[in-house]
Amino acid sequence: MLSCNRKLALAFALSVGFGGAALAQTAAQPAKAPTAQQQRMTECNKAAEGKKGDDRKTFMSSCLKGEAPAKSLTPQQQKMKDCNAKAGEQKLTGDKRKTFMSTCLKG
Repeated sequence: MLSCNRKLALAFALSVGFGGAALAQTAAQPAKAPTAQQQRMTECNKAAEGKKGDDRKTFMSSCLKGEAPAKSLTPQQQKMKDCNAKAGEQKLTGDKRKTFMSTCLKG
């Protein structure tokens, strides 16, 4: 029969030997390709560069859902939209509308 110390030494040697083999098998496995969702997350993160806070959250949410990002209007486009809405409220047509729009866009 083996002494208690010898049994422990043998058990330790076996665990180290088999543990190393298990680590070698794990390291030899090829890396898995990213899933479609992981790929989308990577792309959305790149596209969200420079955005912070709520803007980033909103962008990431729509991007990850696959929705097209809402384009923001330039200041000039927003002004045009506002003036157009005001002209519509006043039911202006023809030359009156043209004059109103010109004045509104300048101011």
